[in-house]
Amino acid sequence: MMTGSPAADTFGVFGTTAVLLVTGPGLLPRAREIADTELAAVDRACNRFRPDSEITRLNAAEGAAVGISELFAELIDAALRAARLTDGDVDPTCGRALSGLGYDRDFAELRAAGNVPGQPASPAPGWRRVHLDRDRARARLGGGAQLDLGATAKAWAADRCCELIARRLGCGALVSLGGDIAVAGPVPEGGWRVRVTDDHAAGPDAPGQTVAISSGGLATSSTTVRAWESGGRRVHHIIDPATGGPADSCWRTVSVTAGSCVDANTASTAAIIRSAGAVGWLSGSGLPARLVRTDGTVQTTAGWPSDDGPAEAI
Repeated sequence: MMTGSPAADTFGVFGTTAVLLVTGPGLLPRAREIADTELAAVDRACNRFRPDSEITRLNAAEGAAVGISELFAELIDAALRAARLTDGDVDPTCGRALSGLGYDRDFAELRAAGNVPGQPASPAPGWRRVHLDRDRARARLGGGAQLDLGATAKAWAADRCCELIARRLGCGALVSLGGDIAVAGPVPEGGWRVRVTDDHAAGPDAPGQTVAISSGGLATSSTTVRAWESGGRRVHHIIDPATGGPADSCWRTVSVTAGSCVDANTASTAAIIRSAGAVGWLSGSGLPARLVRTDGTVQTTAGWPSDDGPAEAI
């Protein structure tokens, strides 16, 4: 356990806010270099708004096999694992559905555009349409599938950056990418204190809860922040693959802790999609979670601490 205040850096990435904390103040510049290198590589692999990204090339291949990098293969593999673990509720083939809602550009541009045209929703092709051959470093999309790795790639990148920083620099590290949080290495006294709210960018006085974590990851999925007007109606970015439209959920925000950030984000996304059925699923999986209904009332599972009182560890 480390004492003293961690050194902090905040910067923009992936159209959101990143926060980097390390327990050795003099190590912050080197930690930032590691993070920048890894995040740039992930962006080149799976930013579907970049014409030169690997995901853009794969989505445009019209079912043909495409050679891919080892990094992109890992990112696709992580998305397919999330689909298997959630029985397809977290599905990487929702790219066409998101584009149909107007989410075919960086979110800042989408929000600035106001009401964008919308297209009728249809079920996602399904994750089994994604054919990954890691031995030959190739991938192919069938059935008209279009990939979007938003449910897993950002969380995977947080895990990756945090693990590399802790291992290479021998320090404790926290990496938050738009509220997808990974921690590794020695822990500050009292743990890493995290404010859980609807919006990761909200201030410390925003409604929510402060908790402390010491390992793994914590992720929050919400329908309140990445929302916009499409075809005259309010929509959000969490797609129900069964319909191809925004998930109709009783939860506005779900936060989950797990052994990794990517697992936490997989579970929080699935919980939004599963709506009322999420409570039993999270409890049965032993995943501590805080679920906020659309009216603001809160339900917790599997030992997540009460909202009352000081920060508690989970």
